[in-house]
Amino acid sequence: MTGLRVVPTWRHGRERLYVCLTDGRNIAWYDREAGRVNVLADDRRADVLEALGPFLTGPVTVGPPPVPTPAELARLALHPDDDLAPNRPGEALLVALERDPGPAHRLRPDPRRRALAAEQAVGEVLDRLDGAGWHTLHSVPLPGGDRIHHLVIGPGGLFAVHALYARRQRVLVADPEVALGRHDPSALLRRVRADADRASYVLTAEVRPVLALVAPADVRITAPPREVRVLRDTELAALARAGGVLKPADVEALHAMARDRGTWSAAG
Repeated sequence: MTGLRVVPTWRHGRERLYVCLTDGRNIAWYDREAGRVNVLADDRRADVLEALGPFLTGPVTVGPPPVPTPAELARLALHPDDDLAPNRPGEALLVALERDPGPAHRLRPDPRRRALAAEQAVGEVLDRLDGAGWHTLHSVPLPGGDRIHHLVIGPGGLFAVHALYARRQRVLVADPEVALGRHDPSALLRRVRADADRASYVLTAEVRPVLALVAPADVRITAPPREVRVLRDTELAALARAGGVLKPADVEALHAMARDRGTWSAAG
């Protein structure tokens, strides 16, 4: 018996198995996707591998944790309150509903809950891209109370994704207006473009606007919108198939910059 215990954790859909001492301190962790066992206490290497034995799949690399990159060091220096990476899809709406859930009985559904359902559905799809070299930040705050629903950063570039609840409704897109069912149209595409423009200014990199329609019954586009991609939520995975634009180091550097809340104070 090694006296060690293995504790599984999940983060952004990726599993890590931590090896802990009896007092709870971690001395190693196994990243199954990377095929690597990172050992903090080299004198316990054999014990760590024995404890992880039932969990190891395929060949693994064993050694000390890799030296952090400049982007990782910048992340570690962030105060937790300033780090946007832990934000859940729809984070701002979740907080607003917790503070003011509204009346228990109402004649019409709370529109905030439909908006939240849309952001959660889109966020779930985008978070699955994480293992393919992509990062997604949710509820990125902008000055004035605005926010970018989802900011996606990866090899194919940067995308500002706006989620729209359209369940079982017909959607008509006539740039700059978007109409749902029998509702009056709104100039939504102007906002989608404006959010991407503000992100481009802050990050000094091109950010392309995307409108994500959640579960529409039908989508009709009278003419291709200027600059904005209009996708169903089931089509969002296509973003990961975009041609290579950014190198891995550039992706990490932009992600480190974008996850810092202070970065966005300049997006006025």
